[in-house]
Amino acid sequence: MLTATLRASDFGTATVHANLPVARLVELALARGEGILASNGALACDTGDRTGRSPNDKFLEDTASIHGNIDWGKVNQPISPENFDALEALAMDHLRQRRDLFRFDGFAGADPAYRCKVSVFAEEAWHSLFAKTLFINAEAKDLANWSPDWTIVNAGSLRLTDPAKYGVKGPVAIIQSLDRKKVIILGTRYAGEIKKSIFYAMNYDLPDRGVFPMHCSCNVDRADPKNVAIFFGLSGTGKTTLSADASRDLVGDDEHGWSDKGVFNIEGGCYAKCIKLSKAGEPEIWDAIRFGSVLENTEVSPVTRVPDYDSTKRTENTRATYPLHHIANARTPSMAGHPSNVIFLSADAYGVLPPLSKLTPEQAQYYFLNGYTSKLAGTEAGVTEPQPNFSVCFGSPFMPRPPMVYASMLADRIQKHRSHVWLLNTGWTGGPYGVGHRFKLAYTRAMVTAILNGTLQSVQTIPHAIFGLHMPVAVPGVPAEVLDPRKTWADTSAYDAKATALAAKFRENDRKFAITDAVRAAGPKG
Repeated sequence: MLTATLRASDFGTATVHANLPVARLVELALARGEGILASNGALACDTGDRTGRSPNDKFLEDTASIHGNIDWGKVNQPISPENFDALEALAMDHLRQRRDLFRFDGFAGADPAYRCKVSVFAEEAWHSLFAKTLFINAEAKDLANWSPDWTIVNAGSLRLTDPAKYGVKGPVAIIQSLDRKKVIILGTRYAGEIKKSIFYAMNYDLPDRGVFPMHCSCNVDRADPKNVAIFFGLSGTGKTTLSADASRDLVGDDEHGWSDKGVFNIEGGCYAKCIKLSKAGEPEIWDAIRFGSVLENTEVSPVTRVPDYDSTKRTENTRATYPLHHIANARTPSMAGHPSNVIFLSADAYGVLPPLSKLTPEQAQYYFLNGYTSKLAGTEAGVTEPQPNFSVCFGSPFMPRPPMVYASMLADRIQKHRSHVWLLNTGWTGGPYGVGHRFKLAYTRAMVTAILNGTLQSVQTIPHAIFGLHMPVAVPGVPAEVLDPRKTWADTSAYDAKATALAAKFRENDRKFAITDAVRAAGPKG
């Protein structure tokens, strides 16, 4: 077994370039042919055939000390310590044959009381730039005697030719050890694996410290620090888009902890989907993509170097990274108080859920546990069109512990801080995917504005006939007929059939949760 803390000497004759500045990393990435410089100054890179995460190729080392704490199954797949050793040795041997390697040292967690030290070793300069963008950069005084809590070894170009020998499924493997505090990435250049592996680590470590880890974005009213909002949701549901609000300060766009003091960002940057990005629609994100940012799988003209954000030639999961300070209204340090509004985001491909619902405490726990949304094209390998999906706690791929651990922490905090909870559907209306269309972003923003400015706290609601969700009868800036999804379908009987079918899927899914009768009754009929 290799030591948990790696040194430059562990990589043989390879030169390990540590904590290079942004300009030098960009220069080296260009010189090494890892990407091209777009007209907006961002480094545009191609991740190869893996243009999204590879959850089926993610494995967790199964040891006696953590075995009983893990929700083993399709998401948390075990790998033996012996196979972990063998794959780690394979990756290290591969990296020792490189001429140059790149190291990044920084933090995960804006609150110093709960942060962890992270070191990332990679064979490509742009992966080091990605880490520098997404994590919190350490200062010189911190680096003097650096000893990481977590280490990531990225051997992304090494594909496994005999995966069965190592107890994995294919040429790609992402293996993680909660005991060794180490992650090994093999066979995929998709940089999102770097950031998500540390989120997974924090989702295991933080509950033991009394902190609720959340797959959510967060912002706060600039004039009222008590007006804090968090947005739960999987990739593509709108966490980044809806939290980037010119009238509010951004705390973070994807990963947070909720402690006894309030909310803190786990990251130091943003990882935004940029398909169909426009300056008019998302000006904050558009302006944030500049020198020091990374574009993943975005088509760039070879002549003008202008990014084509409408192109899906490589994938619909085109991505942009940028440090938080690229957002003019980003909060530094990225911490805030306790949320007054909690918003669950769901991109419903069935076209059934209301665009906005106000949830009771029991409904909040029910819909958080079920975590219904649709997997959107490109967010995972093999997903080419939206698929209905139940992802517990709106973050199943990143949750090592049993779901009730996280659901109980949410319920406790909502009750203690009297947070209002909402379900916001950013998916389809007027019919399912292929028939209907996605809700207009302008309407969704209007709903969020009404939530955050308090307009809807005492709004009149009507219950959904099948789901029992409390639908507001009026929202400023949104046509009334949009608020009741049944009225947007040309064939209401077809809507009823589709809603009944989705309700049955909820009921099938909720059987796996040990919940109270009151929480189960808060679900749909069926």
